Amino acid sequence: MANKKTVDDIKKDKEQLTMETVAWRAGYYRANPQRFVKDFLGLKLKWFQQILIWVMMQFNYIMYLASRGQGKTYITALFCCIRCILYPGTKIVVVSGTLKQANEVLLKIQNEFMRQSPNLCTEIEDCKIGQNDAHIMFKNGSWITTTTSTDNARGLRANIIIVDEFRMVNPDILDGVIRKFLTAERHPRYLDKPEYADRVERNKEIYMSSAWFKSSWAWDKVKSYVASFFDDTKKYFICALPYQLSIKENLLSKEQVRDEMSESTFDDMKFKMEMEVMWQGDTGDNFFKFDEINKRRKIKNALLPLSFYNDKNPVPKLEEAAERILSLDVALMATTKKKKNDASSLFINNVIQTDDTNMQSNFVYSQTYEGKTTDELGIIIMRYFYHYKCTQLVLDCQGNGLGVYDYICKDQYDPETGDTYKALCACNNEEMAMRCKVKDANRVVWCIKANADFNDQICTGLRVGIQNGRINFLISDQDCDEVLSKTIKNWDKLNTSQQNELRMPYIQTTLAEYELIKLNSEVRNGKIKVKELSGMRKDRYSSIAYNYWCACQLELKLKPNNTETDIVDMLSKMIRPAKYD
Repeated sequence: MANKKTVDDIKKDKEQLTMETVAWRAGYYRANPQRFVKDFLGLKLKWFQQILIWVMMQFNYIMYLASRGQGKTYITALFCCIRCILYPGTKIVVVSGTLKQANEVLLKIQNEFMRQSPNLCTEIEDCKIGQNDAHIMFKNGSWITTTTSTDNARGLRANIIIVDEFRMVNPDILDGVIRKFLTAERHPRYLDKPEYADRVERNKEIYMSSAWFKSSWAWDKVKSYVASFFDDTKKYFICALPYQLSIKENLLSKEQVRDEMSESTFDDMKFKMEMEVMWQGDTGDNFFKFDEINKRRKIKNALLPLSFYNDKNPVPKLEEAAERILSLDVALMATTKKKKNDASSLFINNVIQTDDTNMQSNFVYSQTYEGKTTDELGIIIMRYFYHYKCTQLVLDCQGNGLGVYDYICKDQYDPETGDTYKALCACNNEEMAMRCKVKDANRVVWCIKANADFNDQICTGLRVGIQNGRINFLISDQDCDEVLSKTIKNWDKLNTSQQNELRMPYIQTTLAEYELIKLNSEVRNGKIKVKELSGMRKDRYSSIAYNYWCACQLELKLKPNNTETDIVDMLSKMIRPAKYD
Protein backbone atom coordinates (compact mmCIF):
# COMPACT_ATOMS: atom_id res chain seq x y z
CA MET A 1 0.00 0.00 0.00
CA ALA A 2 1.42 3.36 -1.07
CA ASN A 3 2.39 5.85 1.59
CA LYS A 4 -0.28 8.42 2.22
CA LYS A 5 0.70 12.09 1.71
CA THR A 6 0.68 14.29 4.71
CA VAL A 7 -1.09 17.63 4.83
CA ASP A 8 2.25 19.40 4.40
CA ASP A 9 3.06 17.26 1.33
CA ILE A 10 -0.27 18.12 -0.24
CA LYS A 11 0.29 21.80 0.53
CA LYS A 12 3.75 21.70 -1.06
CA ASP A 13 2.40 19.94 -4.12
CA LYS A 14 -0.23 22.64 -4.54
CA GLU A 15 2.36 25.36 -4.15
CA GLN A 16 4.60 23.64 -6.67
CA LEU A 17 1.72 23.25 -9.11
CA THR A 18 0.79 26.89 -8.65
CA MET A 19 4.37 28.06 -9.26
CA GLU A 20 4.69 25.84 -12.33
CA THR A 21 1.42 27.26 -13.68
CA VAL A 22 2.60 30.82 -12.98
CA ALA A 23 5.92 30.10 -14.66
CA TRP A 24 4.23 28.53 -17.67
CA ARG A 25 1.74 31.37 -18.03
CA ALA A 26 4.43 34.01 -17.53
CA GLY A 27 6.55 32.41 -20.24
CA TYR A 28 3.53 32.09 -22.52
CA TYR A 29 2.46 35.71 -22.10
CA ARG A 30 6.01 37.00 -22.39
CA ALA A 31 6.16 35.29 -25.76
CA ASN A 32 2.62 36.44 -26.65
CA PRO A 33 2.08 39.85 -24.97
CA GLN A 34 -0.77 40.71 -27.35
CA ARG A 35 -2.75 37.83 -25.83
CA PHE A 36 -1.95 39.04 -22.33
CA VAL A 37 -3.66 42.31 -23.22
CA LYS A 38 -6.83 40.44 -24.13
CA ASP A 39 -6.79 37.70 -21.48
CA PHE A 40 -5.60 39.60 -18.41
CA LEU A 41 -6.10 43.30 -19.05
CA GLY A 42 -9.33 42.81 -20.96
CA LEU A 43 -8.46 45.33 -23.67
CA LYS A 44 -8.90 45.03 -27.43
CA LEU A 45 -6.13 45.82 -29.89
CA LYS A 46 -5.97 46.58 -33.60
CA TRP A 47 -3.92 44.08 -35.57
CA PHE A 48 -1.03 46.50 -36.11
CA GLN A 49 -1.04 47.32 -32.38
CA GLN A 50 -0.71 43.62 -31.59
CA ILE A 51 2.34 43.42 -33.85
CA LEU A 52 3.93 46.49 -32.30
CA ILE A 53 3.37 45.21 -28.75
CA TRP A 54 4.99 41.90 -29.69
CA VAL A 55 7.91 43.71 -31.34
CA MET A 56 8.52 45.89 -28.29
CA MET A 57 8.78 42.78 -26.12
CA GLN A 58 11.05 40.78 -28.41
CA PHE A 59 13.55 43.36 -29.74
CA ASN A 60 16.15 45.38 -27.85
CA TYR A 61 16.18 48.47 -30.06
CA ILE A 62 12.88 49.69 -31.50
CA MET A 63 12.11 52.73 -33.65
CA TYR A 64 8.46 53.46 -34.38
CA LEU A 65 7.82 56.26 -36.90
CA ALA A 66 4.13 57.09 -37.03
CA SER A 67 1.70 59.52 -38.59
CA ARG A 68 -0.19 62.01 -36.44
CA GLY A 69 -3.25 60.50 -34.74
CA GLN A 70 -2.02 56.91 -34.85
CA GLY A 71 -1.87 56.48 -31.08
CA LYS A 72 1.84 56.33 -30.22
CA THR A 73 1.02 57.25 -26.62
CA TYR A 74 -1.56 54.45 -26.39
CA ILE A 75 0.90 51.80 -27.59
CA THR A 76 3.66 53.13 -25.35
CA ALA A 77 1.52 53.21 -22.22
CA LEU A 78 0.16 49.71 -22.86
CA PHE A 79 3.64 48.28 -23.39
CA CYS A 80 4.81 49.83 -20.12
CA CYS A 81 1.98 48.11 -18.21
CA ILE A 82 2.61 44.73 -19.82
CA ARG A 83 6.35 44.87 -19.22
CA CYS A 84 6.03 46.00 -15.62
CA ILE A 85 3.58 43.21 -14.76
CA LEU A 86 5.31 40.34 -16.57
CA TYR A 87 8.84 41.38 -15.54
CA PRO A 88 8.86 42.28 -11.80
CA GLY A 89 11.36 44.94 -10.79
CA THR A 90 11.38 46.63 -14.23
CA LYS A 91 12.40 50.29 -14.27
CA ILE A 92 11.06 52.41 -17.17
CA VAL A 93 11.84 56.07 -17.86
CA VAL A 94 9.77 57.96 -20.45
CA VAL A 95 11.65 60.92 -21.92
CA SER A 96 10.33 63.85 -23.93
CA GLY A 97 11.12 67.48 -24.67
CA THR A 98 8.58 68.64 -22.07
CA LEU A 99 7.38 67.00 -18.88
CA LYS A 100 3.76 67.51 -19.94
CA GLN A 101 4.34 65.47 -23.09
CA ALA A 102 6.17 62.72 -21.20
CA ASN A 103 3.39 62.58 -18.60
CA GLU A 104 0.85 61.79 -21.33
CA VAL A 105 1.94 58.14 -21.03
CA LEU A 106 1.16 58.03 -17.31
CA LEU A 107 -2.12 59.90 -17.81
CA LYS A 108 -3.16 57.35 -20.42
CA ILE A 109 -2.61 54.56 -17.87
CA GLN A 110 -4.39 56.43 -15.08
CA ASN A 111 -7.34 57.89 -16.96
CA GLU A 112 -8.01 55.15 -19.49
CA PHE A 113 -6.45 51.75 -18.81
CA MET A 114 -7.07 51.69 -15.05
CA ARG A 115 -10.73 52.56 -15.59
CA GLN A 116 -11.16 49.82 -18.18
CA SER A 117 -9.14 47.07 -16.50
CA PRO A 118 -9.81 46.05 -12.86
CA ASN A 119 -6.92 43.55 -13.08
CA LEU A 120 -4.51 46.35 -13.88
CA CYS A 121 -5.69 48.28 -10.81
CA THR A 122 -4.85 45.30 -8.60
CA GLU A 123 -1.25 45.37 -9.90
CA ILE A 124 -0.64 49.08 -9.21
CA GLU A 125 0.34 50.25 -5.74
CA ASP A 126 0.70 54.01 -6.24
CA CYS A 127 -0.02 56.48 -9.04
CA LYS A 128 1.10 60.09 -8.81
CA ILE A 129 1.27 62.50 -11.73
CA GLY A 130 2.46 65.99 -10.76
CA GLN A 131 4.71 68.67 -12.19
CA ASN A 132 7.64 67.79 -9.93
CA ASP A 133 7.01 64.10 -9.34
CA ALA A 134 5.31 61.73 -11.79
CA HIS A 135 5.43 57.96 -11.36
CA ILE A 136 3.43 54.75 -11.28
CA MET A 137 4.55 52.08 -8.82
CA PHE A 138 3.61 48.40 -9.21
CA LYS A 139 3.23 45.99 -6.30
CA ASN A 140 5.90 43.67 -7.75
CA GLY A 141 8.60 46.36 -7.58
CA SER A 142 8.31 47.67 -11.14
CA TRP A 143 7.88 51.40 -11.79
CA ILE A 144 7.45 53.98 -14.55
CA THR A 145 8.62 57.57 -14.27
CA THR A 146 9.10 60.53 -16.62
CA THR A 147 11.71 63.19 -17.23
CA THR A 148 12.63 65.87 -19.73
CA SER A 149 15.49 65.63 -22.22
CA THR A 150 17.76 68.06 -20.41
CA ASP A 151 21.08 67.89 -18.65
CA ASN A 152 19.22 68.03 -15.30
CA ALA A 153 17.97 64.47 -15.87
CA ARG A 154 21.32 62.99 -14.83
CA GLY A 155 21.23 60.34 -12.11
CA LEU A 156 18.19 58.33 -13.17
CA ARG A 157 18.52 54.57 -13.71
CA ALA A 158 16.37 52.36 -15.92
CA ASN A 159 16.10 49.05 -17.74
CA ILE A 160 14.02 50.62 -20.52
CA ILE A 161 14.08 54.15 -21.94
CA ILE A 162 11.29 55.41 -24.17
CA VAL A 163 12.09 58.62 -26.05
CA ASP A 164 9.04 60.36 -27.49
CA GLU A 165 9.59 62.64 -30.53
CA PHE A 166 13.28 61.79 -30.37
CA ARG A 167 13.99 64.01 -33.38
CA MET A 168 13.46 67.03 -31.09
CA VAL A 169 15.98 65.80 -28.51
CA ASN A 170 19.50 67.19 -28.44
CA PRO A 171 21.76 64.31 -29.60
CA ASP A 172 24.40 65.24 -27.02
CA ILE A 173 21.80 64.95 -24.24
CA LEU A 174 20.54 61.67 -25.71
CA ASP A 175 23.96 60.02 -25.80
CA GLY A 176 25.52 61.75 -22.79
CA VAL A 177 22.60 61.66 -20.36
CA ILE A 178 19.55 59.63 -21.40
CA ARG A 179 21.26 56.50 -22.70
CA LYS A 180 23.42 56.48 -19.59
CA PHE A 181 20.29 55.58 -17.60
CA LEU A 182 20.80 52.00 -18.81
CA THR A 183 23.72 51.13 -16.54
CA ALA A 184 22.50 47.70 -15.37
CA GLU A 185 20.06 45.06 -16.55
CA ARG A 186 17.10 43.80 -14.56
CA HIS A 187 18.43 41.16 -12.17
CA PRO A 188 15.84 38.69 -10.83
CA ARG A 189 17.22 36.50 -8.04
CA TYR A 190 17.21 33.27 -10.05
CA LEU A 191 20.10 34.69 -12.11
CA ASP A 192 22.30 34.25 -9.03
CA LYS A 193 22.08 30.47 -9.49
CA PRO A 194 25.00 29.05 -11.51
CA GLU A 195 22.75 27.25 -14.01
CA TYR A 196 21.13 30.56 -15.03
CA ALA A 197 24.19 32.83 -14.90
CA ASP A 198 24.36 33.15 -18.71
CA ARG A 199 20.75 34.33 -19.09
CA VAL A 200 21.36 38.06 -18.90
CA GLU A 201 18.32 40.16 -19.78
CA ARG A 202 19.11 43.00 -22.17
CA ASN A 203 17.92 46.56 -21.59
CA LYS A 204 15.72 48.23 -24.19
CA GLU A 205 15.67 51.51 -26.09
CA ILE A 206 12.46 52.62 -27.79
CA TYR A 207 12.35 55.69 -30.02
CA MET A 208 9.16 57.19 -31.43
CA SER A 209 8.57 60.14 -33.70
CA SER A 210 7.02 61.50 -36.85
CA ALA A 211 9.33 62.16 -39.80
CA TRP A 212 11.52 65.26 -40.03
CA PHE A 213 14.28 66.69 -42.21
CA LYS A 214 17.11 64.58 -43.61
CA SER A 215 19.63 67.20 -42.57
CA SER A 216 18.74 66.45 -38.93
CA TRP A 217 20.87 64.07 -36.85
CA ALA A 218 17.72 61.95 -36.41
CA TRP A 219 17.86 60.91 -40.07
CA ASP A 220 21.30 59.38 -39.51
CA LYS A 221 19.88 57.41 -36.59
CA VAL A 222 17.01 56.19 -38.77
CA LYS A 223 19.45 54.98 -41.43
CA SER A 224 21.56 53.18 -38.84
CA TYR A 225 18.46 51.38 -37.55
CA VAL A 226 17.52 50.31 -41.07
CA ALA A 227 21.00 48.84 -41.58
CA SER A 228 20.90 47.03 -38.23
CA PHE A 229 17.36 45.76 -38.90
CA PHE A 230 18.70 43.62 -41.73
CA ASP A 231 21.57 42.29 -39.62
CA ASP A 232 20.44 38.93 -38.21
CA THR A 233 23.01 39.13 -35.42
CA LYS A 234 21.28 42.19 -33.92
CA LYS A 235 17.84 42.71 -32.41
CA TYR A 236 16.83 45.98 -34.07
CA PHE A 237 13.40 46.86 -35.42
CA ILE A 238 12.15 49.89 -37.34
CA CYS A 239 8.87 50.68 -39.07
CA ALA A 240 7.12 53.72 -40.55
CA LEU A 241 3.31 53.64 -40.59
CA PRO A 242 1.56 56.41 -42.60
CA TYR A 243 -1.88 57.94 -42.20
CA GLN A 244 -3.57 55.45 -44.56
CA LEU A 245 -3.23 52.80 -41.84
CA SER A 246 -4.92 55.10 -39.31
CA ILE A 247 -7.82 55.60 -41.72
CA LYS A 248 -8.13 51.85 -42.33
CA GLU A 249 -8.27 51.18 -38.59
CA ASN A 250 -10.82 53.99 -38.00
CA LEU A 251 -8.36 55.99 -35.93
CA LEU A 252 -8.53 58.90 -38.38
CA SER A 253 -11.31 60.31 -40.52
CA LYS A 254 -10.78 60.30 -44.27
CA GLU A 255 -13.03 63.35 -44.59
CA GLN A 256 -10.95 65.21 -42.00
CA VAL A 257 -7.78 64.58 -43.99
CA ARG A 258 -9.48 65.76 -47.18
CA ASP A 259 -10.70 68.93 -45.48
CA GLU A 260 -7.21 69.72 -44.18
CA MET A 261 -5.69 69.19 -47.63
CA SER A 262 -8.23 71.59 -49.18
CA GLU A 263 -7.46 74.45 -46.79
CA SER A 264 -5.61 77.48 -48.15
CA THR A 265 -3.02 77.10 -45.39
CA PHE A 266 -2.30 73.46 -46.27
CA ASP A 267 1.43 72.80 -46.24
CA ASP A 268 2.48 69.91 -48.44
CA MET A 269 5.88 69.46 -46.81
CA LYS A 270 4.47 69.34 -43.29
CA PHE A 271 1.84 66.85 -44.44
CA LYS A 272 4.48 64.59 -45.96
CA MET A 273 6.43 64.56 -42.72
CA GLU A 274 3.59 64.35 -40.18
CA MET A 275 1.11 62.20 -42.09
CA GLU A 276 3.01 60.26 -44.77
CA VAL A 277 6.09 59.71 -42.56
CA MET A 278 8.36 60.80 -45.39
CA TRP A 279 11.64 62.42 -44.43
CA GLN A 280 12.33 65.59 -46.37
CA GLY A 281 15.80 66.37 -47.63
CA ASP A 282 17.73 69.36 -48.90
CA THR A 283 18.48 69.53 -52.59
CA GLY A 284 21.81 70.65 -53.95
CA ASP A 285 20.47 74.13 -54.71
CA ASN A 286 19.15 74.87 -51.23
CA PHE A 287 20.31 78.32 -50.21
CA PHE A 288 19.26 78.00 -46.57
CA LYS A 289 19.99 74.88 -44.51
CA PHE A 290 17.69 73.37 -41.92
CA ASP A 291 20.35 72.80 -39.26
CA GLU A 292 21.54 76.39 -39.50
CA ILE A 293 18.02 77.78 -39.08
CA ASN A 294 16.94 75.31 -36.42
CA LYS A 295 19.92 76.23 -34.23
CA ARG A 296 18.62 79.79 -34.14
CA ARG A 297 15.16 78.84 -32.82
CA LYS A 298 15.87 80.01 -29.29
CA ILE A 299 13.23 82.60 -28.34
CA LYS A 300 10.69 81.23 -25.87
CA ASN A 301 8.40 84.22 -25.35
CA ALA A 302 6.61 85.58 -28.40
CA LEU A 303 4.66 88.78 -28.80
CA LEU A 304 1.09 87.52 -28.46
CA PRO A 305 -1.97 88.57 -30.50
CA LEU A 306 -3.23 92.06 -29.67
CA SER A 307 -6.42 90.64 -28.17
CA PHE A 308 -4.33 89.26 -25.31
CA TYR A 309 -3.07 92.68 -24.17
CA ASN A 310 -4.95 95.31 -22.16
CA ASP A 311 -4.29 98.15 -19.70
CA LYS A 312 -3.44 95.70 -16.92
CA ASN A 313 -1.33 93.57 -19.23
CA PRO A 314 0.31 95.95 -21.72
CA VAL A 315 2.48 95.08 -24.72
CA PRO A 316 6.07 94.50 -23.51
CA LYS A 317 8.21 97.62 -23.69
CA LEU A 318 11.40 97.83 -25.70
CA GLU A 319 14.78 97.84 -24.05
CA GLU A 320 16.82 101.01 -24.12
CA ALA A 321 18.56 101.59 -27.49
CA ALA A 322 16.43 98.86 -29.07
CA GLU A 323 14.27 98.91 -32.20
CA ARG A 324 11.06 97.08 -33.03
CA ILE A 325 10.77 96.56 -36.78
CA LEU A 326 7.50 95.62 -38.48
CA SER A 327 7.76 94.24 -42.03
CA LEU A 328 5.13 93.33 -44.63
CA ASP A 329 5.42 91.57 -47.96
CA VAL A 330 2.20 92.42 -49.80
CA ALA A 331 -0.01 89.93 -51.66
CA LEU A 332 -3.71 90.51 -52.31
CA MET A 333 -5.14 87.45 -54.05
CA ALA A 334 -6.39 84.58 -51.89
CA THR A 335 -5.45 80.96 -52.53
CA THR A 336 -8.06 78.86 -54.33
CA LYS A 337 -8.35 75.18 -55.11
CA LYS A 338 -6.99 75.89 -58.59
CA LYS A 339 -4.17 78.23 -57.65
CA LYS A 340 -1.93 78.64 -54.61
CA ASN A 341 -1.13 82.35 -54.20
CA ASP A 342 1.27 84.08 -51.87
CA ALA A 343 -0.07 85.64 -48.66
CA SER A 344 0.70 89.00 -47.14
CA SER A 345 3.31 88.08 -44.57
CA LEU A 346 3.98 90.17 -41.47
CA PHE A 347 6.91 89.86 -39.05
CA ILE A 348 7.98 91.82 -35.98
CA ASN A 349 11.66 91.91 -35.07
CA ASN A 350 12.98 93.10 -31.70
CA VAL A 351 16.44 94.41 -32.52
CA ILE A 352 18.64 94.59 -29.43
CA GLN A 353 21.95 96.44 -29.31
CA THR A 354 24.55 94.00 -28.01
CA ASP A 355 27.51 96.40 -27.88
CA ASP A 356 28.57 99.78 -29.27
CA THR A 357 28.49 98.68 -32.91
CA ASN A 358 26.40 95.50 -33.16
CA MET A 359 22.73 94.51 -32.97
CA GLN A 360 20.88 91.20 -32.58
CA SER A 361 17.63 90.47 -34.44
CA ASN A 362 14.89 88.56 -32.61
CA PHE A 363 11.81 87.66 -34.67
CA VAL A 364 9.11 87.50 -32.01
CA TYR A 365 5.86 87.67 -33.97
CA SER A 366 4.44 86.58 -37.31
CA GLN A 367 1.08 86.45 -39.06
CA THR A 368 -0.20 86.08 -42.62
CA TYR A 369 -3.29 87.41 -44.41
CA GLU A 370 -4.97 86.31 -47.62
CA GLY A 371 -7.50 88.07 -49.85
CA LYS A 372 -7.22 91.46 -48.09
CA THR A 373 -7.64 94.75 -49.96
CA THR A 374 -4.98 97.45 -49.78
CA ASP A 375 -7.09 99.44 -47.33
CA GLU A 376 -7.66 96.41 -45.10
CA LEU A 377 -3.93 95.66 -45.05
CA GLY A 378 -3.22 99.32 -44.41
CA ILE A 379 -5.35 99.54 -41.28
CA ILE A 380 -3.88 96.23 -40.01
CA ILE A 381 -0.37 97.60 -40.49
CA MET A 382 -1.13 100.87 -38.68
CA ARG A 383 -2.90 99.01 -35.87
CA TYR A 384 0.06 96.67 -35.40
CA PHE A 385 2.64 99.44 -35.73
CA TYR A 386 1.14 101.62 -33.02
CA HIS A 387 -0.23 99.03 -30.62
CA TYR A 388 2.94 96.89 -30.69
CA LYS A 389 4.97 100.10 -30.21
CA CYS A 390 7.08 99.55 -33.32
CA THR A 391 9.77 102.04 -34.28
CA GLN A 392 10.35 101.12 -37.95
CA LEU A 393 8.17 99.79 -40.77
CA VAL A 394 9.50 97.95 -43.83
CA LEU A 395 7.02 97.79 -46.68
CA ASP A 396 7.10 96.25 -50.13
CA CYS A 397 6.06 99.31 -52.16
CA GLN A 398 6.05 97.85 -55.65
CA GLY A 399 2.83 96.88 -57.40
CA ASN A 400 0.06 96.25 -54.88
CA GLY A 401 2.24 97.50 -52.05
CA LEU A 402 2.01 101.05 -53.41
CA GLY A 403 -1.71 101.10 -52.62
CA VAL A 404 -0.97 100.06 -49.03
CA TYR A 405 1.61 102.83 -48.72
CA ASP A 406 -0.83 105.44 -50.07
CA TYR A 407 -3.31 104.35 -47.42
CA ILE A 408 -0.94 104.54 -44.43
CA CYS A 409 0.56 107.89 -45.45
CA LYS A 410 -2.69 109.54 -44.33
CA ASP A 411 -4.19 109.77 -40.84
CA GLN A 412 -6.62 106.87 -40.46
CA TYR A 413 -9.42 105.94 -38.07
CA ASP A 414 -9.61 102.32 -36.88
CA PRO A 415 -13.26 101.28 -36.40
CA GLU A 416 -12.19 98.10 -34.57
CA THR A 417 -10.29 99.87 -31.76
CA GLY A 418 -11.68 103.41 -31.99
CA ASP A 419 -8.15 104.83 -32.39
CA THR A 420 -6.94 107.38 -34.91
CA TYR A 421 -3.46 106.64 -36.20
CA LYS A 422 -1.01 109.29 -37.35
CA ALA A 423 0.21 108.99 -40.93
CA LEU A 424 3.39 107.03 -41.68
CA CYS A 425 5.86 108.40 -44.22
CA ALA A 426 8.87 107.09 -46.14
CA CYS A 427 12.27 107.72 -44.60
CA ASN A 428 14.58 106.24 -47.26
CA ASN A 429 13.00 107.47 -50.50
CA GLU A 430 12.25 111.15 -51.11
CA GLU A 431 10.03 110.42 -54.09
CA MET A 432 7.84 108.20 -51.92
CA ALA A 433 7.98 110.73 -49.07
CA MET A 434 6.51 113.39 -51.39
CA ARG A 435 3.39 111.23 -51.83
CA CYS A 436 2.62 111.87 -48.15
CA LYS A 437 0.80 115.21 -47.69
CA VAL A 438 0.70 115.09 -43.88
CA LYS A 439 3.43 117.42 -42.65
CA ASP A 440 3.95 115.86 -39.22
CA ALA A 441 3.74 112.25 -40.40
CA ASN A 442 6.08 109.74 -38.76
CA ARG A 443 9.01 109.21 -41.12
CA VAL A 444 9.58 105.55 -40.30
CA VAL A 445 8.71 103.66 -43.50
CA TRP A 446 11.50 101.90 -45.36
CA CYS A 447 10.13 101.51 -48.86
CA ILE A 448 11.32 98.42 -50.68
CA LYS A 449 11.52 98.47 -54.48
CA ALA A 450 13.49 95.35 -55.18
CA ASN A 451 15.84 94.78 -58.12
CA ALA A 452 18.53 92.20 -58.90
CA ASP A 453 21.16 93.98 -56.79
CA PHE A 454 18.84 94.37 -53.82
CA ASN A 455 17.63 90.74 -54.00
CA ASP A 456 21.25 89.55 -54.05
CA GLN A 457 22.03 91.73 -51.05
CA ILE A 458 19.10 90.63 -48.87
CA CYS A 459 19.37 86.88 -49.54
CA THR A 460 23.11 86.70 -48.88
CA GLY A 461 22.76 89.03 -45.89
CA LEU A 462 20.01 86.88 -44.36
CA ARG A 463 22.00 83.68 -44.79
CA VAL A 464 25.11 85.21 -43.24
CA GLY A 465 23.02 86.59 -40.37
CA ILE A 466 21.64 83.12 -39.63
CA GLN A 467 25.01 81.43 -39.96
CA ASN A 468 26.75 83.98 -37.72
CA GLY A 469 24.10 83.82 -35.01
CA ARG A 470 22.93 87.38 -35.56
CA ILE A 471 19.30 86.25 -35.88
CA ASN A 472 17.06 84.38 -33.44
CA PHE A 473 13.65 82.87 -34.12
CA LEU A 474 10.85 81.53 -31.90
CA ILE A 475 11.09 77.98 -30.59
CA SER A 476 9.16 75.18 -32.28
CA ASP A 477 5.36 75.20 -32.10
CA GLN A 478 5.68 71.69 -30.62
CA ASP A 479 7.49 73.14 -27.61
CA CYS A 480 5.53 76.35 -27.09
CA ASP A 481 2.69 74.94 -24.94
CA GLU A 482 4.88 74.68 -21.87
CA VAL A 483 5.87 78.34 -22.24
CA LEU A 484 2.31 79.50 -22.94
CA SER A 485 0.90 77.55 -20.00
CA LYS A 486 3.17 79.58 -17.71
CA THR A 487 2.32 82.88 -19.42
CA ILE A 488 -1.40 82.54 -20.05
CA LYS A 489 -3.71 82.30 -17.04
CA ASN A 490 -6.04 79.29 -17.22
CA TRP A 491 -4.33 78.05 -20.37
CA ASP A 492 -5.79 74.56 -19.98
CA LYS A 493 -9.31 75.99 -19.84
CA LEU A 494 -9.04 77.75 -23.22
CA ASN A 495 -10.70 76.05 -26.17
CA THR A 496 -8.66 74.74 -29.10
CA SER A 497 -9.36 77.82 -31.25
CA GLN A 498 -8.13 80.19 -28.53
CA GLN A 499 -5.01 78.12 -27.90
CA ASN A 500 -4.20 77.94 -31.61
CA GLU A 501 -4.49 81.72 -31.88
CA LEU A 502 -1.86 82.09 -29.17
CA ARG A 503 0.32 79.43 -30.81
CA MET A 504 0.16 81.18 -34.18
CA PRO A 505 3.48 83.13 -33.98
CA TYR A 506 5.30 79.84 -33.32
CA ILE A 507 3.38 78.03 -36.07
CA GLN A 508 4.11 80.80 -38.57
CA THR A 509 7.81 80.63 -37.66
CA THR A 510 7.82 76.90 -38.42
CA LEU A 511 6.14 77.56 -41.78
CA ALA A 512 8.76 80.22 -42.49
CA GLU A 513 11.47 77.66 -41.71
CA TYR A 514 9.89 75.28 -44.22
CA GLU A 515 9.85 78.03 -46.85
CA LEU A 516 13.46 78.98 -46.33
CA ILE A 517 14.87 75.48 -46.66
CA LYS A 518 12.86 74.87 -49.83
CA LEU A 519 14.25 77.91 -51.65
CA ASN A 520 16.60 77.17 -54.51
CA SER A 521 19.17 79.62 -55.81
CA GLU A 522 20.62 80.52 -59.17
CA VAL A 523 23.20 83.04 -60.36
CA ARG A 524 22.20 85.54 -63.04
CA ASN A 525 24.74 88.11 -64.25
CA GLY A 526 26.79 87.56 -61.13
CA LYS A 527 23.80 88.08 -58.81
CA ILE A 528 22.17 85.42 -56.61
CA LYS A 529 18.44 84.96 -56.97
CA VAL A 530 16.39 82.67 -54.79
CA LYS A 531 13.24 81.06 -56.11
CA GLU A 532 10.58 78.82 -54.66
CA LEU A 533 9.85 75.31 -55.86
CA SER A 534 6.64 74.68 -57.78
CA GLY A 535 3.66 74.96 -55.46
CA MET A 536 5.69 76.59 -52.67
CA ARG A 537 5.69 80.16 -51.35
CA LYS A 538 8.34 82.69 -50.45
CA ASP A 539 6.29 85.51 -48.93
CA ARG A 540 7.55 84.78 -45.41
CA TYR A 541 11.13 84.70 -46.68
CA SER A 542 10.67 88.10 -48.33
CA SER A 543 9.24 89.69 -45.18
CA ILE A 544 12.05 88.29 -43.00
CA ALA A 545 14.71 89.33 -45.51
CA TYR A 546 13.34 92.87 -45.80
CA ASN A 547 13.13 93.12 -42.03
CA TYR A 548 16.70 91.96 -41.43
CA TRP A 549 17.97 94.27 -44.18
CA CYS A 550 16.40 97.19 -42.28
CA ALA A 551 18.04 96.00 -39.05
CA CYS A 552 21.41 96.00 -40.84
CA GLN A 553 20.82 99.58 -42.04
CA LEU A 554 20.19 100.67 -38.46
CA GLU A 555 23.30 98.82 -37.32
CA LEU A 556 25.40 100.65 -39.91
CA LYS A 557 24.57 103.91 -38.15
CA LEU A 558 26.42 102.58 -35.10
CA LYS A 559 29.63 102.06 -37.03
CA PRO A 560 32.33 104.76 -36.94
CA ASN A 561 32.45 106.86 -40.12
CA ASN A 562 35.94 105.94 -41.32
CA THR A 563 37.20 107.73 -44.41
CA GLU A 564 39.29 105.99 -47.05
CA THR A 565 42.45 107.54 -45.56
CA ASP A 566 41.47 106.32 -42.08
CA ILE A 567 41.02 102.77 -43.37
CA VAL A 568 44.39 102.82 -45.15
CA ASP A 569 46.12 104.12 -41.99
CA MET A 570 44.40 101.47 -39.90
CA LEU A 571 45.46 98.67 -42.25
CA SER A 572 49.04 99.94 -42.40
CA LYS A 573 49.30 99.74 -38.61
CA MET A 574 48.01 96.17 -38.68
CA ILE A 575 50.51 94.99 -41.31
CA ARG A 576 53.93 94.29 -39.86
CA PRO A 577 57.14 94.48 -41.94
CA ALA A 578 58.44 91.14 -43.10
CA LYS A 579 61.40 89.64 -41.26
CA TYR A 580 64.30 88.18 -43.16
CA ASP A 581 66.92 85.78 -41.88
